[in-house]
Amino acid sequence: MSHITLIRHGQANTGARDEDSYDKLSPLGHQQAAWLGEHLKASDLHHTRVFCGTLTRHIETAQGMGVASNITRDPRLNEMEYFTLAQLMEQQHGLEIPTEREGFVQHLPRVFAAWQANDIENPPESWRDFENRVNGALTDIAAGDGPALVVTSGGLISIAMRLALGLDTLATARMALAIMNTSMHRLHPIDGHLCPVLFNAVPHLDNPNRHFAQTHL
Repeated sequence: MSHITLIRHGQANTGARDEDSYDKLSPLGHQQAAWLGEHLKASDLHHTRVFCGTLTRHIETAQGMGVASNITRDPRLNEMEYFTLAQLMEQQHGLEIPTEREGFVQHLPRVFAAWQANDIENPPESWRDFENRVNGALTDIAAGDGPALVVTSGGLISIAMRLALGLDTLATARMALAIMNTSMHRLHPIDGHLCPVLFNAVPHLDNPNRHFAQTHL
């Protein structure tokens, strides 16, 4: 098995309230991606394979990092449709969609719990299907040769950690809330199982002059 470094995309369109509007990097998101690319180059961190989802924010992040040439785009690495799930929760359960991060701290765990329990009617995909496609993508990538870099989204990364650590749904939601834009997360094979050895690392944003860029939304 090969180790995998997961990257969350740069900050997207934070003012969006639907999937299509959200799916593009903000100016800060482009800057975060460029800083991460500079860090990887300066650190001489070598990845023989690079993957990303097919969403615009994934591709723009990879381009900003300078790793988009010869990249493999895999739709299994796409994010859950959180805005769609949130809209269904509002329609079916009266749960208002928040407009700021503090509101999402309470909102996201409730959406995850309802989704996992099949209490959201007609979701874009079931929790089980999402979990299975994430597991399938990571299993296939890990089976390849050489370290892999994967540009994806925070919800997918939280599910990857759930699978690796056996987390319950609430812990998975809390982990998703913690994940910063352009953060790095590494899964390393130990005894035939992918185990986390790095979580939410943002060394490219550690300088006090860049702390403003340590964003979650």
